[in-house]
Amino acid sequence: MLRQVERSPARVLLWLLLAAATALYLFCSAFLYFKQRQLLYYPTPPAPHAAGALSFPVDGLVLRGWAVNPGQARAVLYFGGNGEAVERNVEFFRSTLPGRTVYLIPYRGYSGNPGSPTESDLYADALNQFDQLRRRHGSIALVGRSLGSGVATYVAAHRPAERLVLVTPYDSIQRIAQSHYPWLPVGLLLEDKYESWRRAPSISIPTLVLIAGNDSIIPRSHSENLLTAFRRQPEVLILEGAGHNDISTFADYARGLQEFLGP
Repeated sequence: MLRQVERSPARVLLWLLLAAATALYLFCSAFLYFKQRQLLYYPTPPAPHAAGALSFPVDGLVLRGWAVNPGQARAVLYFGGNGEAVERNVEFFRSTLPGRTVYLIPYRGYSGNPGSPTESDLYADALNQFDQLRRRHGSIALVGRSLGSGVATYVAAHRPAERLVLVTPYDSIQRIAQSHYPWLPVGLLLEDKYESWRRAPSISIPTLVLIAGNDSIIPRSHSENLLTAFRRQPEVLILEGAGHNDISTFADYARGLQEFLGP
């Protein structure tokens, strides 16, 4: 004779809680996986500016950008943050680096450019832009801010840049995401990891790292982890009181760029 197994209310409740927790975990994992690029990239609409327009054909697309202080022998290729309209920097670079032509080229999907941003596409676009600009300039320095620090680091590891400036940089987007979601398998879910710490050891050019003292977006520990990955130790300038988004408004930001890159 089969004996009916009785289940206590406590055991049933426990199973229901475990099922709910599992469902919530799977839902959060799926949400992060399918929405990850919407959480990482914040494409900006075009912003008013006054600079000469230019275009860069790449991979069947034409990316539009702008040149500030055109005609200089030395150049700067600037890579912006994940929610930055790079053309808003026109006046800043016009006055801060008058001796260099500064190229502000929005990512795919930003400021009216076609396409959608991904890590591999941003790397490919950046290498293409560098190669095109080498035909016009004897030397090219790279400046990457926040998300763009990962792009600049990648280019510096694969092309003969003159100098490198990293503003509020990180060791990897994966590590930052893992710190925000410690209970999720971020390493398995994330497609765009931007592992700058992997590129840093192969970079031998002079490098300047600008860190915001009150950065609440990229904790200083992630910038410091990146610093330890360089074989040639970068110069470091910590702007006390500066936040992640307002670091460029501090006088030492412009002064640091001028002293490192020249006027």
